[in-house]
Amino acid sequence: MEFLLWDKQVPLSKGTSSEDIPALFPYLVQGENNSAVIVCPGGGYGMRADHEGEPIAKWLNSIGISAFVLRYRVAPYQYPAALLDLQRAIRTVRYHAKEWRINPAKVGTLGFSAGGHLVSTAGTHFHEVEATLEDPIDEESSRPDLQILCYSVITMKDPYTHQGSRTNLLGERASIELVEKLSNEEQVTNETPPTFLWHTADDDVAVENSLNFAVALSKNKVPFDLHIYEKGRHGLGLATEDEHVGTWTRQCEIWLKRNGFQRSE
Repeated sequence: MEFLLWDKQVPLSKGTSSEDIPALFPYLVQGENNSAVIVCPGGGYGMRADHEGEPIAKWLNSIGISAFVLRYRVAPYQYPAALLDLQRAIRTVRYHAKEWRINPAKVGTLGFSAGGHLVSTAGTHFHEVEATLEDPIDEESSRPDLQILCYSVITMKDPYTHQGSRTNLLGERASIELVEKLSNEEQVTNETPPTFLWHTADDDVAVENSLNFAVALSKNKVPFDLHIYEKGRHGLGLATEDEHVGTWTRQCEIWLKRNGFQRSE
């Protein structure tokens, strides 16, 4: 099922194809008062990787959590289109919480690679008024209750940024101010939601993205779990073929339970 985020005109829309129309794909579990996680696949802000979408939603379902895969806008769309999409998605899940049997106080986000940058942006910029259309959904909070960052792009600054993601998101000639604003390790406050991070030390996306974000969380006394694995290529997703890195899902499940995201009774 495809659930469109806007009934009317999509903010900043450039056309009418599916790539111009952000949407949620729900994967709902049985029961009432369920926790929910919105999944943002990676892809360098140029595409969205399939293996970081539905398989992740099904894993979340297997541990009793409802999931929503987000089709957010990518290049040629630039900032703030994708952020508008994720903020709207968080608000939409809360607005439809009763219908979808979800606890509106248990709505988290999960992102891979550039999708992790998007998630970390939503987790550090939720005070900004990004909604552009007035309707009841816009009255809901866009602050996630927790966030999960998987081998994420987090900084837009050299030398640790991922150049392709930065170019797709900000363009070839991004201003210093915009680079600073979207370097999310610089935007952490004590209101940033609890965070689970994992990365491999030899990832092509520099591990310093996760390390520096964790340092910022620590300085602001935000609860976090940080897991760095010795080896593993970029884009592993569930990492089921790697007995070491593949343990991240079990560690994340335990952390989710510690934060009240668990199978409803």
